[in-house]
Amino acid sequence: MKTTVKIVSLILFLVVLVSCSSTPTYEKSYGFSGNEWTQNVKPSFTVEIKDTTKEYNFVLTLRTTTEYKYSNLWIYMSTSTPDGQKAREPFEIKITNPDGTWAGKKTGTIVENSIYFRKRKLPKPGKYVFQLEQGITNSFVDEVLDVGLLVEEVVAP
Repeated sequence: MKTTVKIVSLILFLVVLVSCSSTPTYEKSYGFSGNEWTQNVKPSFTVEIKDTTKEYNFVLTLRTTTEYKYSNLWIYMSTSTPDGQKAREPFEIKITNPDGTWAGKKTGTIVENSIYFRKRKLPKPGKYVFQLEQGITNSFVDEVLDVGLLVEEVVAP
């Protein structure tokens, strides 16, 4: 009898745990051919926001190999709003710390770095387009695997 109660309790706990996790509003990544991000390649992500009363977390993720030879990567993010307004901002993604250790999460030969934009509200419902471009002076940067964007609703605790 006690075993049955424990099993039922465990199942109920797992159901509650799974039901509390949020599904991302948007999640996509763009993989680079030959692990090279050339200046003419500008990954674009179109996110539809329906509810402007809610807050959203945005996570921009860059994955490189351990052969990446720079300590950072500058990118430009251009944003287009549903009503046609545009903005372009530079962002620095730190790949290594000043002491040479990896700033991001390293798994085998892959290093994942993220920039977090937490609790953002968007002014208008509709489609937002986020376009990325690498911001170095060379025509390409190598050892870049992919870049991704995750958008999730902020869930109150």
